[in-house]
Amino acid sequence: MKTFVLFDIDGTLLYSEKVDSRCFAASYEAVFGERFPTIDWRKFPEVTDHVIFRTAFRQHFGHYPTEAERSVFEEHYLDALQAARAQRPEEFLEVPGAVALWHQLEQDERYLTGIATGGWQRPAALKLAHVGIPPEPAFAGYANNQFSRVDILQMAIDRVTAEYEVDHVVYVGDAVWDVTTTQKMNLPLIGVRRSGDHHTLHIAGASRVITNYAPPTAFLSHLAEITGA
Repeated sequence: MKTFVLFDIDGTLLYSEKVDSRCFAASYEAVFGERFPTIDWRKFPEVTDHVIFRTAFRQHFGHYPTEAERSVFEEHYLDALQAARAQRPEEFLEVPGAVALWHQLEQDERYLTGIATGGWQRPAALKLAHVGIPPEPAFAGYANNQFSRVDILQMAIDRVTAEYEVDHVVYVGDAVWDVTTTQKMNLPLIGVRRSGDHHTLHIAGASRVITNYAPPTAFLSHLAEITGA
């Protein structure tokens, strides 16, 4: 039996200092000529690219976007992300120890690794590749046509359990919505908070929170407690 360790991306495996969010908003404004409502993702019904984009578009135009309109926006957003990384690569860093931890887990036969993100697949792949994590992991869930983070996590879980017997699923995330999602699914969470403000997730109900993965001792200790290993 194996443990499936499922990671969020933004704030969990890498940092972008809200540049990605600003690229999202700027691309929307460039393509559709309307001011993007807010990059405070808590203001949206679900924190996924799919829902955020559809919500803003319907607010401005009175109907949901076609797939062609969404595709045009995504292409512009991808270009903006690539340009930002080319211009300021130093601002797009891994969470300390994230890449080493990913490879350590991959090499340990007790674990399987995966991605479950509120972002679309192509922007997610660009971000992972930028820090040196495989951009297309076999077991992943993305926001493409998904309305909830629960559905995104479940997609990744379904993909791994179709191939392996999994004894535990552990999610790793940085935001309050990661806490609420795992609570809905009755999954254990290891929280990650860059600034050390662990109380942000503790207040939401998380019991295990770390600052980063360097060294991986704290993370692996939490993992061992969850799995009984």
